[in-house]
Amino acid sequence: MRHIQTLSALVLFVTMFLIFFYSTLHLETAYSLRTGPEELLKEPSLQVHDGDGKAQPSQQERFTTPPPAVLNMSVSDGLRQAIPQNGAYWNRLLYSALRNLVKGDNLFGRDSDWSLCRQNQEHLQTNMHDFTAYPVLFQDFVQGMNCRSPPVLLNQPNKCISGQEKEDNQTFLLFTIKSTPGNFVQRQAVRETWGREGVHLSGLRVHTVFLLGSSPPEDPDLSSLLSFEARHFGDLLQWDFHESLLNLTLKMNMFLQWTVKYCPAASFVFSGDDDVFVNTPTLLRYLQSLELPKASQLYAGQVISKASPLRDPKNKYYIPPSFYDGPYPAYAGGGGFIISGALLPRLYSASRVIPFFPIDDVYAGMCFKALGVFPEANADFQTFDINEQDRDNLCINKKLILIHRRSARQIKKLWKGIHNPLLTC
Repeated sequence: MRHIQTLSALVLFVTMFLIFFYSTLHLETAYSLRTGPEELLKEPSLQVHDGDGKAQPSQQERFTTPPPAVLNMSVSDGLRQAIPQNGAYWNRLLYSALRNLVKGDNLFGRDSDWSLCRQNQEHLQTNMHDFTAYPVLFQDFVQGMNCRSPPVLLNQPNKCISGQEKEDNQTFLLFTIKSTPGNFVQRQAVRETWGREGVHLSGLRVHTVFLLGSSPPEDPDLSSLLSFEARHFGDLLQWDFHESLLNLTLKMNMFLQWTVKYCPAASFVFSGDDDVFVNTPTLLRYLQSLELPKASQLYAGQVISKASPLRDPKNKYYIPPSFYDGPYPAYAGGGGFIISGALLPRLYSASRVIPFFPIDDVYAGMCFKALGVFPEANADFQTFDINEQDRDNLCINKKLILIHRRSARQIKKLWKGIHNPLLTC
């Protein structure tokens, strides 16, 4: 009898050990912090945390990229009328992509390996006679124009899942905020003020994510701090591409891909910088007031309707004539604009056809032009700031939706000021 008891105990111990070993192995796989986008699209089980820093299980779902609409989309004649067909490199790429689309092929619909996607110098010099005279940062952008699938470092796949009931997951507004790894103070000011997550006004659910690339190798390594921040706040999205002004287009592309996959039911999406001030209640009331046709086709902000490339090599927005030749389509200033959630799948599809352009808000305007969607000018979006004499006037600030740009301290002061119950306007 004693032998049977001993054998039973041994079997139980071995069984418990195997269960523990399997669970540990599974957890190590599920919470890997680094993966390629193709794995992310198949098994979205990257790290995600709730507000208390507790890990939450992610939904296992399938996602096909590009979306089905990519191969079936058509490009409006307006884009062809706005952008001339000539010998500049980007113009040639565009019209080549449009021809391929007609044939049923999609130049950018298939992501190439991130480690092999950069174009060689000989190819670029053949197509742009003065390529070696481009600024170094611009050369780097052109070499990486086909690179659209950076590895994922931090993800929040359950961001827009608020509860078990379907009505709990109806995100009314998603704030997607461009930031950089070192901008913690600016992010925290946004979290404490206009980007605060939760239910606003009469039951409107708001979620917030910050979009990050990776720091240059010469900068201090912030990966551990960012991992802690991601666990604690549950709002960081990070990809392994270098932060730079000209990589904001890639960041926009990744935000579109992420939102189409993880937050497809968002009614509206805000895209903006972490140094803007947003009057969230005013923005929500504006969105609530929209009639259905406009609400489903919205692309609004401060519109730049007549702009052309800047040709001064010393300007950070410099565009060489051999790279792009022609005017820009009308676009909303990148400091902050609002988009209908219903437009995002089509916008993502357009981004799979239109070649990357080094200025992200111009590129957004090009993609919307391809869809036949026109930007709507809204005077309450002040991406170029307001008159200096009005900047301390709380009543003027209270009427606006967005002001660019403000420091973290100014954001907190302004938020407290316009919500002061003693303020009479």
